[in-house]
Amino acid sequence: QLQLVESGGGLVQAGGSLRLSCAASGVTTSNYAMGWFRQAPGKEREFVAAISWSGSRLSYADSVKGRFTISRANAKNMVHLQMNSLKPEDTAVYYCAGKPTISFSGLYYNPIDYGYWGQGTQVTVSS
Repeated sequence: QLQLVESGGGLVQAGGSLRLSCAASGVTTSNYAMGWFRQAPGKEREFVAAISWSGSRLSYADSVKGRFTISRANAKNMVHLQMNSLKPEDTAVYYCAGKPTISFSGLYYNPIDYGYWGQGTQVTVSS
């Protein structure tokens, strides 16, 4: 079992930055592909970013490309999402997710691919 706990959310003005962290426990993150998703009120959960087991492959939603950076530190069982140039439309609850995998380079974009989720952290960007 993998337990995930997000932190780092908060209120920030447009143009500002936040760094979300996801701490894993139970088992290491080293054999899990990881992803970040977000869900705004009244909307479906959407893909934000993904990182492969090895950390060698990354992927981003078009809406955050060039502004957000996903990273992982397997030795510390941590995954991060650095968010820069935040916009009001980035306001949402952000979730960290993990998928067991034997693929060093696999990336996963669909929420149903992930079996483990954190409780979420609220990000609010004011205009």
